Amino acid sequence: MTALRLVLTLPIFRLLAAVIGLVGCVNASIMPYQSLIGIERIGLSHAAFAAVMVLASAVAVTTSVYVGILSDQRANRRQIALVTASFGLAGAALMLMQPNALTFVIANGVLLPVGTSVFGQTFALNRLASGPHPQHREGIQATIRAAMSVMFLAMLVFWTFAFAAGVDVMAVYLSGALASLTLVALILGFWPRDGQTTWADRPSGLKLSRALAQLARPMVSLRLLCLGAVASSGILYMVLVSLIFEQAAGRGPSDVALYVGLVAGCEVPFMLLMPRYLAHIPRARLILIGTALYICHLVFMPVLAPTPAIWGMTLVAGLGGTAMLVLPISYYQDLLATQPGTAAALIALQKLVGDVFAAIAFTIGTALGGYALVALIGGGVALTGAVALWWLDARRPFAQPT
Repeated sequence: MTALRLVLTLPIFRLLAAVIGLVGCVNASIMPYQSLIGIERIGLSHAAFAAVMVLASAVAVTTSVYVGILSDQRANRRQIALVTASFGLAGAALMLMQPNALTFVIANGVLLPVGTSVFGQTFALNRLASGPHPQHREGIQATIRAAMSVMFLAMLVFWTFAFAAGVDVMAVYLSGALASLTLVALILGFWPRDGQTTWADRPSGLKLSRALAQLARPMVSLRLLCLGAVASSGILYMVLVSLIFEQAAGRGPSDVALYVGLVAGCEVPFMLLMPRYLAHIPRARLILIGTALYICHLVFMPVLAPTPAIWGMTLVAGLGGTAMLVLPISYYQDLLATQPGTAAALIALQKLVGDVFAAIAFTIGTALGGYALVALIGGGVALTGAVALWWLDARRPFAQPT
């Protein structure tokens, strides 16, 4: 409750919660419908759409790492956040003005992915701003992250009713553009000016090659691989949920929306409660426990989808997913305690690793069996990553900031 009160009363944390909430609005507006728009409306082939998604992933990772390192080098976080958020606005606006194959590639493959780096920069600033409140740092971070889940759920509900009322799917770029415009205005008006903050934010002075070399150190890269394996289970969930529900008797698209919405809704209270347990349980152990719970939901989803018991799994998924969504952010920040921007960029690298693991599990599982086997393989990969992370921290702990 103290962390929630700090977020509600201090302007900097209110700003960060609003920014991350708007990022959730943009993601919920556009991301779930990209494949439908790209293939059905624009007319891209499946191979061409896949190529756009590969391009988007590469751009997002490259941008997040580069701007993370650059923001640490120069401590110009406001300028970088404003520029990258403007790229996201340009991408949504471009699709509104001229929706065709070329603009789809530019907007969804380049401009919007560049805009996603605002997520990492928000948590880098949060790390710095929460310095005066070290005992509440985890709670503040979890509360701000919960704002994204709340807005993601709200937009999901909004578009469920909007589409039922006959709104055209291309309107998702309108809500994405409005959210992006509000995001740019917030950053322009309220993001602390570089060099004028009440907390210390000294430029690191590290050259790009030196900063990249730090990311390649075994202490960092091995933990990144472990957390990427853990994250792959969440990526597989988003891939499998609609496919599994489509095959289940008596299920349909509305059940998918309800299930995904309930999981997101369950995550919010658990995010607010999670920091309470960090004082008693090491972070790597909590990630292991959360992963074990989450893969129970993933593995049993194909079995329980036709039954009423599937709705009970939303609670298990929400509890397990909370550890996987919130804890890696602070884990990376402690791993690179003096480079908050670079640490935030590791989230993008983690997603890339998770995408690779998920793609391997999906390819092998569908070739040898079906979606149930994909879930089983993906669960095994995620659990292996969580156990390996716990083992690494037990054998070779890195220095925790005081």
